[in-house]
Formats: sequence, C-alpha cells, structure tokens
Amino acid sequence: MSTGVQPAPASRGPVSPAERPRREAAISPWLLVVLALLSAVAPVATDLYLPAFPGMASELHASATAVQLTLTAFLLGLTFGQLTFGPLSDRLGRLRPLVVGALLCVVASVIAATAPTVGVLIAARFAQGFTGAAGMVIGRAVISDLTGGKTAGRAFSLMMIVGGVAPVVAPFAGGVLVGPLGWRGILWVVCGIAVAMLIAIVAVIRESHPAKRRAQLKADAAQGISPWTELRSRAYIANTLAFGLGFSVMMAYISASPFVYQVMVGLTPMQYGIAFGVNALGMIVVSAVSSRLSQTISTSTLLGLGLGVTVAATLALLALVLTGAPAWTMMIPIFVAVACQGLILGNATGLALGAVPRAAGSGSAGLGALQFGLGAAVSPLVGLGGEHTALPLAVVMVTLAVLALTAFLAGRRVS
Repeated sequence: MSTGVQPAPASRGPVSPAERPRREAAISPWLLVVLALLSAVAPVATDLYLPAFPGMASELHASATAVQLTLTAFLLGLTFGQLTFGPLSDRLGRLRPLVVGALLCVVASVIAATAPTVGVLIAARFAQGFTGAAGMVIGRAVISDLTGGKTAGRAFSLMMIVGGVAPVVAPFAGGVLVGPLGWRGILWVVCGIAVAMLIAIVAVIRESHPAKRRAQLKADAAQGISPWTELRSRAYIANTLAFGLGFSVMMAYISASPFVYQVMVGLTPMQYGIAFGVNALGMIVVSAVSSRLSQTISTSTLLGLGLGVTVAATLALLALVLTGAPAWTMMIPIFVAVACQGLILGNATGLALGAVPRAAGSGSAGLGALQFGLGAAVSPLVGLGGEHTALPLAVVMVTLAVLALTAFLAGRRVS
C-alpha cells in the first residue's frame, strides 16, 4: 500500500511553480481518509455509548451523575491531550507521538471495557480521551506540514465531511447496539475502532515534519523559547477565534436542540433525530461545496462568506423569537447557521495553521483546546431560560457569530 505521503520540503517559504504540483500531490486520498478517520474517533467515542448510560448505572451500582462523569472525563482528557501532543509533535515529529498515543488509547480502551467500578471507568475514559487526542491534533498538523493555502483549506473541508457524519451516526448506532451488546460491548466496539486507528497510522502515515525544522525548535527550546511563542501571530489568533467561536454556534444549537425541537416545535424523538440528521447533512454538503469552490475562490473569501451568512441567519432566528413567530420557523435559520459550518471550520483551520507553519502541532492544539473549551462553556448558557423559550439560544448564537466575524475582520485588517 502506498504510504500516502511524499517527502515534505524543509522550508515553508515561497513555492516555485515546479514544486507546487508535488506539494499539492503530497496528500493522497488514502492519507486524507485516514486523517479524517482520526478526527472522527473522538466524536464516535463520545456519542456511541450515550444510549447505554442507564445500563451502566445499573450494573456498576452508580448514580446518573457518576456515569455522566465518564463523558466529562473523556472531554477533559481530549482537551488536555491536544495541549500535550500538539507541542510534543513539533519537537519529536508527528509519527512517534501519533503511534504512542494510538497504542495507549487501545490500552485505555481495554481498561474502560473491563472496568469493575465506575471510578475505574472514569479514569480510563480520561486516559482514552487524553491519548485519543493525538490523532485529532496531529492529523491537522500533518496536513499543514504537507500543503498550504487553497489545498489545505480543501483538505480540511473534506475532513469536515467525515467529522460531520460521525456525531450523527454514532448515537443511532449506539441505540442499535446497546440491546444485543450491552454497554461493555459498545466500549469494546470503541476499542476496536482504536485498534483500527493504530493499524491505519502504521500502514499509511509517514513522518511529515522535517528534521531540520524539528532541530530548530529544539534549539529554540534550549534557549527557553517555547513553540507557543509562534502562536502570537495575529493571523493565527484571528482565525483561531473565528474557528472556535464559529464552532460554538453549532455547540449552542446541539445543546438546546432537544428542547427546541421536541418541547417547543413538538417533534417526536424519531422526528427530532431526522431533523438533527438533516442539519448535519447540510453541513456535509456545504463542506463538499467549499472544497470544490476553493479551487477558484480564496480560502479567506469562503470563510468570510460563511461567517457573514451565519450572522444573518442567527439575527433572523433572534427576530423570529422576539416576534413570537411559530416555533417551526426557527428550524430554517438554525439549518442555515449549522450548514455554514461547512464554510467556516475547514477554511478557518487552514488559515490558522498556515499562519504558524513552524509550530503546526502547537497551533493545532490551540485550535482544539479553544474548540472544546468554548463548547463546554456555551452549553449551559442556552438553557438558562428553561425549556420553553429559545431566547437564550438565539442571543448566544448571535453573540458568538458576531464575535467570530469581528475576529475574522480584525485579522484581515492586520494582514
């Protein structure tokens, strides 16, 4: 099997016309598929076992709160793992930390599936998230190592297609599997996914971080210069904020959607699942369109378009709520705002990491930490008014969208 990776150039300076085709061919379809799957492991491991919570509480003689902590622990591990593996990959190269992280994730997955108590399960899930984060954070860095500009934006948009499918499919798959397999069986499925991740890494991914660049980072570290200093770039900060705040618009929707769609709109659980899937499909389709448009339209223009339409959609949602429009009408601007993530997330990632080529691992860690940190902070806010009003959701979504667009425009003025 082809490794999928061609030797990356040692410098991230201007690319000559003769070199450009080789750079753009560096990311093969096999490599892109594997990197996309690495980004999908965390959403699957998060959502697949949610339908098994009642069975876990019963068998482990644990409270619902204790079982919920297994999810919280995983998300915390995911956050801290990205902050650890990202800078580590800048110093040691991408492949070694990636293989070690995947191997330890398999071990943590085995412990989780065989956990005798809820305390052991909580610890194992934290370790699972911490080590599984290596795939997410280093996968983004590999793309940044191998290409840039429109090609990187196109690659990240294609990754978003897989990332959009995973959180939709996982809860449904978990609901189907929990009956015949039980909660331990579902965690063994997660373990199997971790094993597949390890095999795919070894078979397809090769080192993409040039030794010369790693040596320079080690020399900087010896002088007390951290890779994090690279992230002071205003272009990186602006596009990272646009990414994190844009993602938080979607997290606000996800957190409030059960109440808005089922309590206010009156959908059944089955109808809610269909509506949730339609919104995710919108994001997937727009991601594919963004990938195609990136061949002729600049990454920055696509990102600005996505943010602008999101602001308009969230303002429309706020207007509908304030005017007391029928509840079902809220579904239209919500769909538009979620679909626009297909223009925002991939393109913002490409622009942010393109601004810090010498520290793509640390830059990827910053993206991931902000993504999950803001997501965790936003989730409780949308429920402040109770389950019979969408006003907090609309206000939060408008605020986040406006802040994301403001950060993007500030970065454009600087550049």
